[in-house]
Amino acid sequence: MAVVKPFKGYRPPQSIVEEVQSRPYDVLNSEEARAEAGDNEKSLYHIIRPEIDFPVGTDEHSPEVYAKAAENFAKFKNNGWLVQDEKEQYYIYAQTMNGKTQYGIVVCTYVNDYLDGTIKKHELTRRDKEEDRMKHVRVNNANIEPVFLAYPDSEALNAIIASYITAEPVYSFVAALDGFGHQFWIVDKDEDIATITAEFAKMPALYIADGHHRSAAAALVGKEKADNNPNHRGDEEYNYFMAVCFPESQLTIIDYNRVVKDLNGLSSEEFLAAVAKNFVVTPKGAEIYKPAQLHEFSMYLDGNWYALTAKEGTYDDGDPIGVLDVTISSNLILDEILGIKDLRSDKRVDFVGGIRGLGELKRRVDSGEMKMALALYPVSMKQLMDIADSGNIMPPKTTWFEPKLRSGLIIHELS
Repeated sequence: MAVVKPFKGYRPPQSIVEEVQSRPYDVLNSEEARAEAGDNEKSLYHIIRPEIDFPVGTDEHSPEVYAKAAENFAKFKNNGWLVQDEKEQYYIYAQTMNGKTQYGIVVCTYVNDYLDGTIKKHELTRRDKEEDRMKHVRVNNANIEPVFLAYPDSEALNAIIASYITAEPVYSFVAALDGFGHQFWIVDKDEDIATITAEFAKMPALYIADGHHRSAAAALVGKEKADNNPNHRGDEEYNYFMAVCFPESQLTIIDYNRVVKDLNGLSSEEFLAAVAKNFVVTPKGAEIYKPAQLHEFSMYLDGNWYALTAKEGTYDDGDPIGVLDVTISSNLILDEILGIKDLRSDKRVDFVGGIRGLGELKRRVDSGEMKMALALYPVSMKQLMDIADSGNIMPPKTTWFEPKLRSGLIIHELS
């Protein structure tokens, strides 16, 4: 059963929250972070992307850069840009996108729940990315950014959330870059804190939606601290890491699409003929075409869109991995026809989150950068949870969650 606890979060004063908050570290590169931070010394990018405080081209993984993150975190606390709450409590974080709002509870989750599989993952992690985040957690002795988890729907938790969101939020702002709304409340009543803890304790599992590398890093650093502490008791703060947990019914996974540099030596006509072996190919003309259902794909090639419908017998509805459209397209198009066998390392393929729209696929092909684009129908939360429950792992670049959590609204220190 899932173990969660309240914590004393570090938060920015209400008057400067919009100056401090930022996008997550992994959705932008160094130069984008440098541009977004500009001359704002309160931007969290100085902690999560500290290379922006060095000359352009500085290695973001150098010891000096990690040390700068810790120096800046201390500066934020000393200057009162981040202030620790006096009481251990939970928090509610709401995000609004396209008129739809999802309500998450900010908790500390248990390191051992990650290690024993109670917190379930659906993606493989890369050791180099794990190590990067582990160094960041170690040097700051804190989870600067939360993990994004899903939990099975709970009427009791819905009721607690409903009782708080009628009050004025502590934070309320619309992010300038994307227009998404963000609101934040404090859950400080002892009876509500106890109920939240008890309700999570009834849940057999939590599910990582976004933040697999942050989860792994936080858990591994927690275990490391436990192993290195001869007086370890099990209730120390490092035994927990910060997460925002959303009810699974409120979450939407959007499409995660592919663009390919070449047709593996084939002409467009030869490529289309090869695709037709396993798919019904229907020309759709020059207007952007979005796949409408499972096992239908949208392809853009030579200025034209095509609907590709996987033929019966090319997939197995009884296989939780084999039934995924990402598996079908990877096996029957990218691998079998184009010779792209490893999505993690092959430089001939790139990935585009659906939040950018299919126009971005068209742009990258029309520019000549890419030869062909493939749009996929998104997986469902049920598929994700079924795969996690079965102990399977999704293929790379399968899920894209939006809106992303804003960083800097709350931080969890490990001591």
